[in-house]
Amino acid sequence: MTQQDTQVHPAPRSRLRRVLPLLIAAWLVLEIWLLTVVAGAVGGLTVVLLLVAGVFLGGSLIKRAGLKALSAAFEQSRDPQSQQPQTGTSLTVLAGLLLILPGFLSDLIGLTLLLPPTRALWRTLGRRFTRTALRSTARPGADRFADAMRIQEQLRIHRPDGKVIQGEVVDPPAGPTGPDTDYRPPIAG
Repeated sequence: MTQQDTQVHPAPRSRLRRVLPLLIAAWLVLEIWLLTVVAGAVGGLTVVLLLVAGVFLGGSLIKRAGLKALSAAFEQSRDPQSQQPQTGTSLTVLAGLLLILPGFLSDLIGLTLLLPPTRALWRTLGRRFTRTALRSTARPGADRFADAMRIQEQLRIHRPDGKVIQGEVVDPPAGPTGPDTDYRPPIAG
């Protein structure tokens, strides 16, 4: 085997990771443009009041979702046999976060996460995105656990001759049965 065959090459970047910075920049430009258009139509003070109202609404949504999840966990701990239905807490928290972010586009998406018909659509899109993301990260025939174990084996400390030193740590016995190591001053006399 040559040295080039044993080198570990990083996995190629996915399409989403290459495009994500561009998408974030486009989102920010769109949010700023939308803020200036709305401010020109209704006034700057109204825009500021709408943004502050979004922060308070988003915070209350996150608080309510957290309390609902906490009470469901408490009920589950009191009665393990009861199966609570999924309440959609994660979508509510995401909606709250989007409402807290400054901008009207994020507020609009956050509000669609709260409405029942569009909430089902977002759940479906989330599941599809998760499946696609998991499929794209796994190489065919690759076992992530086996790769991690191989790398760990390569990073082990080896002796100069290349052999791994096997052994275990043994604690010394406690109490008076151990060696006498107490310091005693010499007796004068």
